[in-house]
Amino acid sequence: MPQERQKGSRGWSAARRGVWSRLRFTSLRLRLVVVFGLVALTAAVSASGIAYWLNREAVLTRTQDAVLGDFEQEMQNRAGALPEHPTQEELQHTAGQMANSSQRFSVLLIAENPQGRTVYGSSGGLSGFSTQDVPASLRKAVNERQKITSTNKHPYRLYWQRTVHGGTPYLVAGTRTIGGGPTGYMLKSLEPEAKDLNSLAWSLGIATGLALIGSALLAQAAATTVLKPVQRLGIAARRLGEGRLDTRLRVSGTDELADLSRTFNKAAEALEKRVADMAARDEASRRFVADMSHELRTPLTAITAVTEVLEEELEFEGGGIDPMIEPAVRLVVSETQRLNNLVENLMEVTRFDAGTARLVLDDVDIADQITACIDARAWLDAVEWDAERGIHARIDPRRLDVILANLIGNALKHGGSPVRVSVRVDHEDGGDGTVPVNDEAGEGGSDGGAREGGAGEDLGTGTEVGGTLPGGSVVIEVRDQGPGIPEDVLPHVFDRFYKASASRPRSEGSGLGLSIALENAHAHGGEITAVNSPEGGAVFTLRLPRDVSALTERDDGSAENTQNAQNTDNAEDAEDAR
Repeated sequence: MPQERQKGSRGWSAARRGVWSRLRFTSLRLRLVVVFGLVALTAAVSASGIAYWLNREAVLTRTQDAVLGDFEQEMQNRAGALPEHPTQEELQHTAGQMANSSQRFSVLLIAENPQGRTVYGSSGGLSGFSTQDVPASLRKAVNERQKITSTNKHPYRLYWQRTVHGGTPYLVAGTRTIGGGPTGYMLKSLEPEAKDLNSLAWSLGIATGLALIGSALLAQAAATTVLKPVQRLGIAARRLGEGRLDTRLRVSGTDELADLSRTFNKAAEALEKRVADMAARDEASRRFVADMSHELRTPLTAITAVTEVLEEELEFEGGGIDPMIEPAVRLVVSETQRLNNLVENLMEVTRFDAGTARLVLDDVDIADQITACIDARAWLDAVEWDAERGIHARIDPRRLDVILANLIGNALKHGGSPVRVSVRVDHEDGGDGTVPVNDEAGEGGSDGGAREGGAGEDLGTGTEVGGTLPGGSVVIEVRDQGPGIPEDVLPHVFDRFYKASASRPRSEGSGLGLSIALENAHAHGGEITAVNSPEGGAVFTLRLPRDVSALTERDDGSAENTQNAQNTDNAEDAEDAR
């Protein structure tokens, strides 16, 4: 159950990251949706605002014109029929009659009675419509006498104004009776029209929201239509980058995205053909080198036997070699040894490139292995070592010997003695006593002629490995007393056939020693690094897991690689027998 919950949690986290990656603002999908939404919102708000304003003006104007026309008609017919000085009862009665018109507005009439006092008549009684409900500016405009002109035939005109009282909109109008008579004011509530306009605003708002949602859905559909091919193109590009050169896109349509898919397919096809051609040429080149190395071993065996005889003659005190030809004989002997080492190194490199060698593990005491390597090459007087006995590791002893021989020989040749070799155990690699294993092995590199070494032992393979190995790691440092490695040369010391100086194309070594050492380290899941020491000299650090059994278990699980390795080893044994 905990594992299921953990898997469910990881699945939820992955889904959430996927959703967030689609919703982050840098996402083209989100930007399309936002742009579509903004365009739709702007269009909908503009259209709704214009529609609301036009409808509002139309409704208010229609209501206003109808009310003002009715009020003006009532003032002419009913208020104009009153005497010049009516009584309050007459004003009250007339105001009530005017209020009962079709528009149903409140009326206030003001006049002077026969006694000269101002009297009021309201359709709502004493507590109804009063002068306090009429704005002062409107009263002033109504009572102001206008100048009679050709365009203005009457001294008084009808004026109106919209007001809001208690949250309710009203239409207030006023005028004086033409030819003398009472002054009349009208009050009309616009609340029904306001409710209609509010309903219209709500409807337009809902329509705007629906338009926004619809635009988002359309944007999502459009984004899906546009981004689906782009997403497929991205997946195909990643697969192509992973080495799956047979990846192709399904092409449909005639638009720009279809043209892009066709272009991708053509590029992938051309790339696949180019890589296939390069792989074929590379395979042919490796096979040529391997075949030539094998073919050279047969004549080299005979030549080596002859040079051994010549070397014995050179060492014979009786003077078996003519002094005139002795330098030539010595040159032949040295060049034959160099050619033999070169052939052996080339064969080792081809094994790495083909991935056909195997790890042959054994429990090794690192101190004994270092001592044996130094003693076998007569380096006891030139090498100092600091290695405690009892540091064991389960590795391939032949490959470790090749690594040590190349590193120490390189230090003696280019750095100068005394060369110091130190060994320590690192328990912190990988955490909790684990050592990380390289994901790649078999990377090429050598020192060229600048810093190189050579060995003739059988080497291993650059098999792909991964994971962690228990037990920490063994760290072996080889330090020399030379001037160090130039900074421009340091990144290339493990490159194959790299020459530190163009003026020295030839060197005593093959230019493959450090490359072979690095390949052997990678075969163990280890690494070799080269730096310059602040105290002077170069320091090569070899780091190997203490137990690489897991690597051989992975190799044993691959029947094809094992069979190929066996076939290669059998072929090499047969060649050695020849």
